[in-house]
Amino acid sequence: MPSRWEPMLHEVAGARRGRLLAFAEMLAGAHAAEDLVQDAVIATFSKRRGFDTAAQAESYVRRAIASRYVDSVRKSSAERARMERTAPPEAVPDPTEKVGGDAAIDAAMAALAPRERACVALRFLEDLSVRDTAHALGLSEGAVKRYVSDGLKRLNAALGTHEDPDSIETTRVVTMEGGNR
Repeated sequence: MPSRWEPMLHEVAGARRGRLLAFAEMLAGAHAAEDLVQDAVIATFSKRRGFDTAAQAESYVRRAIASRYVDSVRKSSAERARMERTAPPEAVPDPTEKVGGDAAIDAAMAALAPRERACVALRFLEDLSVRDTAHALGLSEGAVKRYVSDGLKRLNAALGTHEDPDSIETTRVVTMEGGNR
């Protein structure tokens, strides 16, 4: 007899996988998205948590994706700092990473701090409310508002747009060529 969590696992890992991959790709880039989603799903379901709905399970996986992304950036930053202190300058790898999609948007998103990037992605790409974003990332609503505001200011500066972050409820990111993303 299947356990109660198994159908949730199949729903999240199957039918909702595409959305989770898109979210992970906006955070970490195409090269790391698959691993990030897989690690988050394994971590979420390995403890057989009791979710009432697949939506709850998906929300938990999203939070795990965002947390793992922030942790990986923090870890790689610490490793880079150690290398810079100990290695000759020509041996230090280039820290810039490209993500898939439109180059201008991807470059602007990649330049954001990890939590800014996670908050902006959840708020505007996943269309979550401030409260839902705060819950998904384990932050206060005020922290989410601050990260979103700072992130949108940096995106506006990088993309040459002039949207007022305080007046935006939801928006779509528009490329410089005019295509929607």
